[in-house]
Amino acid sequence: MMNAYETDLHEAATTSIPWKQLDGCNLMITGASGLIGSCLVDLLMEVCRCRSIRLQVYALGRDEEKARQRFSKYLPLPHFHIMKHDITTPLDGDVCFHYIVHAASNASPQLYQNAPVEVMKANIAGVANLLDYGLQHGMKRFLYVSSGEVYGQHPAASLEESQYGYVDILSPRSCYPSAKRAAETLAVCYAKEYGADVVIARPCHTFGPFFQDSDLRAYAQFIRNIESGQRINLKSDGAQYRSWCYVVDCASALCHILLKGETGTAYNIADKNCESTLRNLAAVLAELGNCPLITGEPDATSNQRVVFDTSRLEALGWKTRGTLREKMMHTLDTRKEATL
Repeated sequence: MMNAYETDLHEAATTSIPWKQLDGCNLMITGASGLIGSCLVDLLMEVCRCRSIRLQVYALGRDEEKARQRFSKYLPLPHFHIMKHDITTPLDGDVCFHYIVHAASNASPQLYQNAPVEVMKANIAGVANLLDYGLQHGMKRFLYVSSGEVYGQHPAASLEESQYGYVDILSPRSCYPSAKRAAETLAVCYAKEYGADVVIARPCHTFGPFFQDSDLRAYAQFIRNIESGQRINLKSDGAQYRSWCYVVDCASALCHILLKGETGTAYNIADKNCESTLRNLAAVLAELGNCPLITGEPDATSNQRVVFDTSRLEALGWKTRGTLREKMMHTLDTRKEATL
């Protein structure tokens, strides 16, 4: 019997996308143990299972043991492969990866403080190394998983893909948005100069059950509070209004972009049904987890309202259903089952 997460994956795998393009191909995902990368692996493995697609899936990451634990059920399967590699260094080998999805990036505020150089290298050097290898080995398409942080500080309440705001380039905290911006530019330069087929995804705040232990983003901390029997403690009034997206919906969006997106184009990924204030998100989790919620005082960010326009992605046929509450419930239930 499938759990909620597996059911969501199956529904995404039966979506009408030209999956046959993947038949007989090799596909590599970097950052495969991360929240988004690992869900994309799960989705593609489900596509192989339920659609009989002959796809070789290569999960690349720096920590082989972590990958083996996360993907233990796939290890016996001949079309699943784990690759240990740090993409800040060039790849060796002769495997033709027809599709490369670059999802390796340190999206942690703690790392922005302690390892900003590594954050930048994973994006910029990673794009260069992967595209160099792909162009030398018959790559069909490269998908770069960027971030909504490329927009910086922008007054618009709904951000389209062509709108960019201010980033303080002399702040080490800018290592993440600046690296994402530079990596996007580098990718489209490879398209212009060398003919690489490149598409770009810009996910918003993404949530799901299999986040890293080191993940210090708000929703992950709220879930840890629930699981440890503590209260959820907001440091502000939580009035900031944001776009959110369930990780399975994000992985489905990536597949739409990979298989249907226009070369050299960036696509926002966000779920209109999951737009929420931080306070409401915390309240939903507190209610689902039967956990007390404490809110703080308003701060400088309290009046911020930033959501992503997803018209361009929706034009590819991507759509979601379900509420923030339902998807948070799937997240909590799946984590609970994983610990039993």
